Amino acid sequence: MLVTLSSVLQKAKRGHYAVGAFNVNNLEMIQAIMAAAEAEKSPVIISTSEGAIEYAGMDELGTLVHLAAERSKRPVVFHLDHGKDVKLVERAIKSGWYTSVMFDGSSLPFKENIKTTKRLVEMAHKKNISVEAELGAIAGMEDFVSVEARDAHFTNPEQAVEFIAKTGCDALAIAIGTSHGAYKFKEASALDFKRLQAIRKLINIPLVLHGASGIPANVKKICIDHGCKIEDAKGVSDAHIRKAVSLGINKINIDSDLRIAFDAGVRRFLAENPEVIDPRKILGPAKDLITLVVRQKMNMFGSRGKG
Repeated sequence: MLVTLSSVLQKAKRGHYAVGAFNVNNLEMIQAIMAAAEAEKSPVIISTSEGAIEYAGMDELGTLVHLAAERSKRPVVFHLDHGKDVKLVERAIKSGWYTSVMFDGSSLPFKENIKTTKRLVEMAHKKNISVEAELGAIAGMEDFVSVEARDAHFTNPEQAVEFIAKTGCDALAIAIGTSHGAYKFKEASALDFKRLQAIRKLINIPLVLHGASGIPANVKKICIDHGCKIEDAKGVSDAHIRKAVSLGINKINIDSDLRIAFDAGVRRFLAENPEVIDPRKILGPAKDLITLVVRQKMNMFGSRGKG
């Protein structure tokens, strides 16, 4: 069943757990994520980035997600991820597909970010659509989101209070040291947990962690063993994700882990079955591997059995 982001995250905030937001680009990824939600009895957030919309189409993805949600008893949020293009966010709000949108104004001057976010919040709330905003920039690159590490800045707790009060946003994505893409850290992951604690003490809406893929070692190995060149890929450790949840993170975005799982599943199957040319057989193992990854995330985030 389709629900708003606010309803899911407010429950997560009260229950001290997080809900995973998983990016999709096609039918197989949607099927894999929904299979995980059913298996774990978990709420789920299915997200489409600007790149996914350019690739597959807003109406096409919206139709698939709505159909999947209508067939399920699990709470499903259909979310626009990292909407930096204001016109695209407006289009998503007007489309009737989304129950949640994110406007990423983190690269804008503070006052301009407030002004634009507030206008989009007012527009979305008239249609019972939740709005996630962002304050503080996340380093790295994923789809059309690119922020040089030297320009990335962490979220200021006091600014966060003012930002929420003036915009009325339903959830806030904060910057505490994560980054987009598969190459997040050269060494072990490092997050600013003191900053997270300070923000959590000052504000009372759900907090979001972007760029949180962990690059699971087992899936990475499958991919590398079958020709994928991602030896230096490194994500956020499971221990750090669990700590972030314990300190107040309620939504966690995952994209790179799903891409690697999809790639690993396809590469391994083709290597072991070079005679197969049926896309249905080739993509099946990719779906299965994504489902395993998403189930592991749901358990780690604490959302298992909450849907």
